[in-house]
Amino acid sequence: MIYTITFNPALDYIVNVEDFKLGSVNRTTYEEVYAGGKGINVSIVLKNLGIENKALGYIAGFTGKEIERRVKEFGCTTDFIKLEDGMSRINVKLKSSEESEINGSGPKINDESLNKLFKQLEVLDNNDILVLAGSIPTTLPKNIYETIMERLSGRGIKFIVDATGELLLNVLKYNPFLIKPNHHELAELFNVEIKNEEEIIYYAKKLKEMGAHNVLISMAGDGAIFITENNEVLRSDVPKGKLKNSVGAGDSMVGGFLAGYLKNNNLEEAFKMGVATGSASAFSEGLATKEKVEELLKQII
Repeated sequence: MIYTITFNPALDYIVNVEDFKLGSVNRTTYEEVYAGGKGINVSIVLKNLGIENKALGYIAGFTGKEIERRVKEFGCTTDFIKLEDGMSRINVKLKSSEESEINGSGPKINDESLNKLFKQLEVLDNNDILVLAGSIPTTLPKNIYETIMERLSGRGIKFIVDATGELLLNVLKYNPFLIKPNHHELAELFNVEIKNEEEIIYYAKKLKEMGAHNVLISMAGDGAIFITENNEVLRSDVPKGKLKNSVGAGDSMVGGFLAGYLKNNNLEEAFKMGVATGSASAFSEGLATKEKVEELLKQII
């Protein structure tokens, strides 16, 4: 079974205003609401691709109920921990001549609620995959990913980590099966300016030397680079299509990679599936569907 954790899910309220004016009353020309969060996105994409999984994490208040309802609408199995106080956050994404975002803080997660998550994770064994994705709420210890991986180490669980900065660097010693920084995040990890693909490969291999089994670097419209556990370097351009929505494309790449890998444990096929799935989300208003992925998969070289 694949499990995803979203510590701080949100309702993403996406609005379009043709000519936004600060300090004035503005009216939208388009608006939509999605259940947001990196782990949730991975769960939805996996389900769209026919892969059963379970979404874990925390919800609170009326917004939390709506997040859960929307995730279940996609057919996903959930086991969210319901917090008694506060409400799950609302993130406002404003599209106009410039794009702006206002992200909520989210509810407080206390020690009792954290222990409930640890208890949920006790059932995982060597047949399972755990996806740790996204930032950590300020109410949780910064080493929470480390704590989870340490508690579950030695069980043969495959860890997938999609995080940035110290959050990612500090878990490499637990040998995650896959990490997926983008090229900008890769540069930030080593505090360098990366100028070309050779340098991307060089620093991606450093992450491998630090403990990661497989390193997947997304490069937006320039494709992706994958360093396998056997130190093979794979490169792919993105398929042709019109960019409609970059939100969730990276999470979709993770979901597609896992779906591809589970077919026959082939890393090259997993990489191709990941690129196709990330692109399918980027070329759609919502997250990738199976039909769109299969269409784009034919273009991946």
